[in-house]
Amino acid sequence: MNDLTEEWVVKAESDYRVAIRESQVTEQPSFDAVCFHAQQCAEKYAKAFLQENNIEFERTHNMIYLLTLCVSSVPGFSQHKADFELLDDYSVDIRYPGDFAIDEDARAAIESMKRVREFVRSKLGLLES
Repeated sequence: MNDLTEEWVVKAESDYRVAIRESQVTEQPSFDAVCFHAQQCAEKYAKAFLQENNIEFERTHNMIYLLTLCVSSVPGFSQHKADFELLDDYSVDIRYPGDFAIDEDARAAIESMKRVREFVRSKLGLLES
């Protein structure tokens, strides 16, 4: 794995830990933070995959764009289209007034993040951790 791919993975794992940790808070959890960090984890894993496969990508948070690029290399990515679409909603808008996540949103975001993470890690040859 090249050095930049490894950096994307490290950053993705940081977001993974934050999303999981915040999802387990029982008193005043931040569902917005869970959703945002779940999206960030999946986004960074997609970028790690693209980086490792020498696929150029624009600087963006658009999960659908990233999915399209990933599918061009590995069609199996398309099985995660619903996950990418769900997480795309949490890339920007959730950070600003007017859009708030609830418990069900956070749970769905965590599950989508886990599926994307597991799939990309398998494509990168990383053991589950």
